[in-house]
Amino acid sequence: MIQMVGSTTKTRCSWCGNDPLYVKYHDTEWGKPEFKGQKLFEMLCLEGAQAGLSWITVLKKRAHYRKVYHKFNINKVASMTDSELEKLLQDPGIIRNRLKVYGFRKNAQALNYHFKNAKEFSDFLWSFVDHEPVVNSWKSLSEIPAKTETSDKMSKALKKKGFTFVGSTICYAFMQATGMVNDHTTDCFLFFKRY
Repeated sequence: MIQMVGSTTKTRCSWCGNDPLYVKYHDTEWGKPEFKGQKLFEMLCLEGAQAGLSWITVLKKRAHYRKVYHKFNINKVASMTDSELEKLLQDPGIIRNRLKVYGFRKNAQALNYHFKNAKEFSDFLWSFVDHEPVVNSWKSLSEIPAKTETSDKMSKALKKKGFTFVGSTICYAFMQATGMVNDHTTDCFLFFKRY
């Protein structure tokens, strides 16, 4: 998709369309390697919240998610009470699915139980790609898989540790979003970008 940005024309991955929020996310975040454990925790939770929905739905609610989930401070999310989470089920600023709302706390608790800190969590996640982004060369969106053998392994490992909403498709979307996998199509102006 060719889009005008200021006075320049740029070709982007077709999935981001023309929504300014989506375009900004594509240009500044998606596919850029993220190593900060707290940010990875946030993205894993938000990708799980997306299950059955579109990413733009979650993206539009992300600022509010950050507000009500303590900026994704892992210890604070792990300590959220049932009454706090029940209150969130009435909040139209988030996706009000009980399993997803409680799932954020479950994931924070699993993280705290299995990892000494956020850096160790980051190291664990990045180990699935040998700590280097996998750069693919897809020509079109239709070529990009929904999941891979690597995302299957990540999903299985996270589930074993007690994480929720971490199916293989969610894990692959997470890997794309956090730059573990660079799936910008070959016609996208960011395809050649190396971080």
